[in-house]
Amino acid sequence: MGDTKIQTLRALAGLATPMALRVAVTLRLADRLTDAGVTATDLAGQAGTEPAAMTRLLDHLVTLGILDRTGGRYRTTALGDHLREDADNDLLDELDMTSAIGRAELAFVELRHTMETGQAAYPRRYGQDFWADLAATPALQRSFDAKMTRRFREHAPKIAHRFDWHRFRTVVDVGGGQGTVLSAVLQAHPAVHGLLVDLAPTAARAAQEFAAAGLSGRASAVAGSFFEPLPEGADAYILSDILHDWDDEHAGKILARCAEAAGSDGVILVIEPVRGRGADTAIDLSMLVFFGGRERSIDELAELAAGHGLELASTTPVTEGRTLLEFAGTRTRKAKESGYVQPGA
Repeated sequence: MGDTKIQTLRALAGLATPMALRVAVTLRLADRLTDAGVTATDLAGQAGTEPAAMTRLLDHLVTLGILDRTGGRYRTTALGDHLREDADNDLLDELDMTSAIGRAELAFVELRHTMETGQAAYPRRYGQDFWADLAATPALQRSFDAKMTRRFREHAPKIAHRFDWHRFRTVVDVGGGQGTVLSAVLQAHPAVHGLLVDLAPTAARAAQEFAAAGLSGRASAVAGSFFEPLPEGADAYILSDILHDWDDEHAGKILARCAEAAGSDGVILVIEPVRGRGADTAIDLSMLVFFGGRERSIDELAELAAGHGLELASTTPVTEGRTLLEFAGTRTRKAKESGYVQPGA
């Protein structure tokens, strides 16, 4: 019994397997292996690696059930097929060490620093924070946008149908990426118009996506930051998977900007994985290591918002991993509950 437990702990702590998988994905080995199989020497030549080292990597992948070896030729198994480009899943976005998230996960080697300081590990490893790295490296920004788009591709239709969006005439998707959520909402609710705000390269791609979806007449995108003043006067301001990327100070600033723009009549719609409803401990730790952020409970989000004059009006589970929290200005909500109507409204 004791030996089994020791072996379990050793397997949990070992780095050989996760790094072998990440290198295999980064080198796109699965896409280089044909149905007929490829020798280690030929594969090393294609990938620009040393043949003997490639053989040892491939043999470990065989042990894991990722590859099969027959007569000195390697091919992917059904499990390994999930590591191909055309598998169309999140794995390549997450495991490729040259992608934004794959690069960020390597910052876990600095986890002790994070434990000692409470600060993100990413700047310790790379010399600047995650967002500065993306801003300086367009390829990283593109891979991050692609990851976020893929993440919400499944969630977005559910978000669009499991919340009462038709009561809004205009919505602003703050930090909305390439527009996956906003597009789904507008397609499901033809009377709603939307504006997306994100950094310039991402906003430009969102505008292209809106045009391709036939939404140009009802959706537009502008360059901007959620730390700067936002377009005012919309009925609702959406924050999808935004706040957990930031510590309380910065998340509070984002909420404050949304509250300023929403004024007395608008609401803020926070869509997040929350503790106890889709946010697991591994993701929580990743938010800390990558960004210095955190996953929060509903009570913690309500407390954070209250510091900026916002009161939690409702919570709606919109997908298996996301909850939509609606916040309104405290004075506005109390006025509506009492039946008060602002003069001239």
